[in-house]
Amino acid sequence: MYLPKGLRAILLVLCLAASCPGYGQGPPITADKPIMLGGGATIFKTLTEVRVLERGTAVYAPLMAHYLPSSNTLVAVHLPFVDLEGDRGLADIKILSKFQFYRKDGKAKTFRMVLKSLTSLPTGKKVDLLDYSTGEWQQYFAVVAGREALRLGISAEAGYSLGFHEVPDELRVKFGLGVPLLKPTYPVNQLNLYFEWAMDYQPQLEGTTIKYAQGIQYARGTWTWETSFLVPLVQNNVFDRQKYTLLFGLRKII
Repeated sequence: MYLPKGLRAILLVLCLAASCPGYGQGPPITADKPIMLGGGATIFKTLTEVRVLERGTAVYAPLMAHYLPSSNTLVAVHLPFVDLEGDRGLADIKILSKFQFYRKDGKAKTFRMVLKSLTSLPTGKKVDLLDYSTGEWQQYFAVVAGREALRLGISAEAGYSLGFHEVPDELRVKFGLGVPLLKPTYPVNQLNLYFEWAMDYQPQLEGTTIKYAQGIQYARGTWTWETSFLVPLVQNNVFDRQKYTLLFGLRKII
């Protein structure tokens, strides 16, 4: 598969960044994380998106339930609601699974890698919100890597989404930096800043999107509140052009 020089450069930078030492904590907002809790833990979360498009405003609100059968495995169900200019209803239900295959711990730091599978079921309204509500099957496979400790967190993800029927394939790359603003305490009382980038490339359409998200997150005990502002930096040959996206999230560990 041919990739433009710019995309090859982005992939190289992400791979190098994921291997650098870091010092941070807290789950990313728009990206995923390889850090897992102990076996038997359950996490309920939501991350509502208000996506302002050239064709209107879309609201995507998923209710997510994550369960860890063990300390290195995770299964989850995402039940989402979508609203596009009054056309509302159930979006594509997603089934997530992750397996941590590598872990290296050091003094006040850890590096981990996971395999990730995300299946989108054709339950959604056909409102042409790619990856959210297409009414078509989609299957995504990825590798997620991350380094966390006390001063800076680094996370990276690279994967490929297989589309069916009229849904295009996508190469997806994500990279994030997390900066804690408070000293580590127990129980948790932490304020984090997040700097996150994402690139989507559709090989059939030769379409490229590069996005940047600036977020802030507050975690206290077993609760986490977060918000982020996302803007597109590049949109080439893209059907659904975005102006900006607002994200609001809540997490609870049980």
